[in-house]
Amino acid sequence: MMRRFALTTTVAAALLALTACGEKPQEMNAAGVKQDSAPYQGVGSSQYANTDWKAGDKTSWEQQLKTRAQYGQNDYTRMGGNKP
Repeated sequence: MMRRFALTTTVAAALLALTACGEKPQEMNAAGVKQDSAPYQGVGSSQYANTDWKAGDKTSWEQQLKTRAQYGQNDYTRMGGNKP
């Protein structure tokens, strides 16, 4: 009885280990891979887009990132507090 259980467990473990070999490769190749466009190209008209930013204008995009980092994500300038 114990030998049969050990054999069943061994076979089940071997089958489980072999299922990992069936995974398809996830390589990047030129066939069918969609390349992303530059981030400053935008996604079209959006209610969340800032009015100062113009889609496709890299300089405007970089300026918006600098502005957001300085005033929108900097707690010291947002809250009006002094730096320690």
